[in-house]
Amino acid sequence: MEFYSKLFAQSLKNPQKADSFNATILLLMEKIPANIKHEIEKLVKDLNCHCYRYYVLDSPVISDEEYDKSYRHLKELEEKYHYVLPDSPTRRVGAPPLDKFEKVKHTEPMLSLDNAFSHDEVREFDERVKRFLKTEENVEYTVEPKYDGLAMELTYKNGILSKASTRGDGYEGEDVTVNIKTIKAVPLKIEEAEAPEELDIRGEVYMDLREFEALNREREREGEPAFANPRNAAAGSVRQLDSSITARRKLHLACYGVGAVKGINFKSQWEFITWLKKARFPVPAIIKLVRGIEEAIDVIKEIEQKRNAFPFETDGAVIKVNDFELQKLLGIKTREPRWATAYKFPAHQGVTKISEIIASVGRTGAITPVAFLEPVRIGGVTVSRSTLHNWDEIDRKDIRVGDTVVVERAGDVIPHIVAVIKDKRTGKEKHFKPPAKCPVCGSAVEREEGEVAFRCIGLNCPAQVQNRIGHFASRAAMDIEGLGEKNVELLYSKGLIKHFVDIYKLKKEDLLELPRFAEKSAQNLIDAVEKSKHTTLSRFLYSLGIIHVGEYAAKLLAKNFENIEDLYHVTPERITGIKQMGEKIAESISRFFNDPENLHTLKTLKSLGVKIANPDFTKAQEGKRPLEGLTFVVTGALSVPRNEVEELIEKMGGHASGSVSKKTDYLVVGEEPGSKLQKAQSLEVKIISYDELMEMIKI
Repeated sequence: MEFYSKLFAQSLKNPQKADSFNATILLLMEKIPANIKHEIEKLVKDLNCHCYRYYVLDSPVISDEEYDKSYRHLKELEEKYHYVLPDSPTRRVGAPPLDKFEKVKHTEPMLSLDNAFSHDEVREFDERVKRFLKTEENVEYTVEPKYDGLAMELTYKNGILSKASTRGDGYEGEDVTVNIKTIKAVPLKIEEAEAPEELDIRGEVYMDLREFEALNREREREGEPAFANPRNAAAGSVRQLDSSITARRKLHLACYGVGAVKGINFKSQWEFITWLKKARFPVPAIIKLVRGIEEAIDVIKEIEQKRNAFPFETDGAVIKVNDFELQKLLGIKTREPRWATAYKFPAHQGVTKISEIIASVGRTGAITPVAFLEPVRIGGVTVSRSTLHNWDEIDRKDIRVGDTVVVERAGDVIPHIVAVIKDKRTGKEKHFKPPAKCPVCGSAVEREEGEVAFRCIGLNCPAQVQNRIGHFASRAAMDIEGLGEKNVELLYSKGLIKHFVDIYKLKKEDLLELPRFAEKSAQNLIDAVEKSKHTTLSRFLYSLGIIHVGEYAAKLLAKNFENIEDLYHVTPERITGIKQMGEKIAESISRFFNDPENLHTLKTLKSLGVKIANPDFTKAQEGKRPLEGLTFVVTGALSVPRNEVEELIEKMGGHASGSVSKKTDYLVVGEEPGSKLQKAQSLEVKIISYDELMEMIKI
């Protein structure tokens, strides 16, 4: 039982092995009490049903608290009995970060659509269809909104989601399975309908407009550049190597098409959509079956009228020949099907002048150019400002102060400048150059090679202070419980904290005068602050918010520098001498520790009682880290769970990566290793067994 439990736990981390999951489940089921099996299966079915009602039907029947309670109980049972069903909601998150996305070939190409920009062009499409089919009869069409998101293909084998891939070039995309599983509207298992042997379902991943606006507000607070439109936001979220970031973004899916099919026969688009609804897949907000192109145009008009009321971005409507046999007869032309077209809505645009451009400093120091416009009405909204994203964008479009410009509300949300009307220039227009110093604090501004953003490097920049305070106090940093975003905002607004140094100057009596703080909560925060004074070098380095220095880089520095003072005035060459530290991060670290104001801040923190231990350096010096500086990839089923092996590698000084590359030193291979073995062989990476790894560690 122990061997199969470990094998099962290991295999669950690999979304490509759905078939082996089922075999493992059968082995384990024999050892699990029947009542426990039944309870787990019922919890999974009930929770998935509640997800469907909440995220697809928008009609929940239980509270969030009730759902969370059942979810926690399911997780406890799964961990105790090593029994996790392939469609368990607990499998939606928790995969380790990837190094890159693997390529996936589509069984059937994901073609793009031809466009029509007027009703007459839609009628011409209908004429071409009828001419090709040699008929004068009205053709049956389906009409639906054209979602402006990221095209996606979901592959189900025997009813279980086995793969999710992006469209890519239409023939080959990227495997984003772990990220798509975080979308609650995506069924992990086909329910309530006949499950075919294999089925590719096409759809669009998108972000609701309100959630898009909230994400951009958050990014602006964090000093990150805003996404230009919901489509970019959805694409950027899906292509995160860390699935936990995708999980925090509220993504949705609308399913509308079918690719390769095996084991089921659909006769028409309407029949397929009906099946999707029965199988609990989300489908387009409006989809209608019509006869003849004039009825199709009526639906297009209806969708356009409702365009501004939709919670998602749509840039048109899609018309498809309903009958699949007729679709086959019509075929494709180059890369576009003859049986479908997309009617594109006209964009909401206006013409105005740029009165001023300013440099706005975000909460992480990123400096963004913002254009102030003479107010103009676009799509029923008055627009008076537009982000210019970065200086590369300004140069590309040759945007100047005083220019007359065309402004568009992308997705009817974010205004951006489409083009400059150069014929209206008078010669008085002025270039807007990047600032040499931070416009807020006067500190130096940097722009690293290969990046578009300019950044203020000042540790004490007022524009960044709240974000820096929150990061400094976060769990992975100084771990000051009770100093979350709301309390940071409160303390900052009341003038009690203007810099994270001020955290260690807080007094209980000052807190008691604030709302939300009573005797106990005030004392708890003071105690948490006092406790945080005893920290480790890796945590402390991470807390400082040095550009490019995350938890892993902070750990590497702690392994190689015994004291914080050893980093003062460090050179980039000293940092690049550490394996896995590149030039970009080395320059950032060196700049930080050569800035007099930053060094003064560090000395102040120590004078306020912050004591920094460094167990990482001690271990390294005692020679207890035999894998120091080596990169490993673990693949296949081992006698212990993969995460335990990876944790051991990290503990022994190595780096556990998720994919094979030229930087990989060793591939640790178990049973059924898959494609990583072939790649390692092609790159001449050394291949070892689990026992050989243990021999290297000598345990």
